[in-house]
Amino acid sequence: MEYLLHILILIAIYTIVGISLNLVAGYTGLISIAHAAFYGIGAYAAALLSLHYHANFLVAIIAGIVIAAVAGIAIGFPSLRIRDDFFVIATFGFQVITFQIMNNWMDLTQGPLGLPGIPQPTLFGYQFSSHVDFLVLTLFFALLVYLVSRRLVNAPFGNVLRAIREDEIFAQSLGKNVSYYKVLVFAIGAGLVSIGGALYAYYITFIDPTSFTVTESIFMLSIVIVGGAGRLSGSVIGAVLLVSIPELLRFIGMPSSIAANMRQILYGGLLVIFMMFRPKGIFGEFGFRRE
Repeated sequence: MEYLLHILILIAIYTIVGISLNLVAGYTGLISIAHAAFYGIGAYAAALLSLHYHANFLVAIIAGIVIAAVAGIAIGFPSLRIRDDFFVIATFGFQVITFQIMNNWMDLTQGPLGLPGIPQPTLFGYQFSSHVDFLVLTLFFALLVYLVSRRLVNAPFGNVLRAIREDEIFAQSLGKNVSYYKVLVFAIGAGLVSIGGALYAYYITFIDPTSFTVTESIFMLSIVIVGGAGRLSGSVIGAVLLVSIPELLRFIGMPSSIAANMRQILYGGLLVIFMMFRPKGIFGEFGFRRE
């Protein structure tokens, strides 16, 4: 039972991740390989504030959102001057830099040793300690992120994002400040995914830089591509599939040392198949492949 609850908790966390990245990549068309960096910023912000300052759970969450949003603005600015493949390379560089900071700033992050003993969150005097508690908590935040994102994409703001995705020059000709919207959507996406990072840190009670690598960013992008870019429900489906399907490897007797590599092969294979035959994903409205 606890194993099933664990999988559901991870699905809820990666639903937050997928929705936040979908705003950037699916609705705006800005493919980012740096999302795990913002995820990690949220995790480290919550962990450090809780460990060293005994910060309140909500305070730590909000602090992570603010710090990640500021970092999102920093990476959003390159999108004003470079596009397409060059922008992907720029986000890759930001991801590598962030990982190296996490891995080498020993005084702050303890580098490869990680941060153990992250206290379980307490809200209004209630401590979330069991798997059921964490499932309720993560589902609440996943629903909150979904509702906020749906409000954004159904508003005029979302229409501008779609216009930028389809034809940036045309959006400018309509008088839209494309630069402003690009930077803003990056800040929003970074802030939202930091929530997932904070929840992950509180749930696992230990984090280290290996959880926030380029591989993790590619996995996050896989959720958007497989589930469907440009539709929030696609991120939910993508999270369910990519979190749960690899767990089936445990039930076919595959050794854990091989299963980890097989997961990466599975993710890569799914990306190739979907980009070749279904670039819009399962429920998507936008395909990354250009005709």
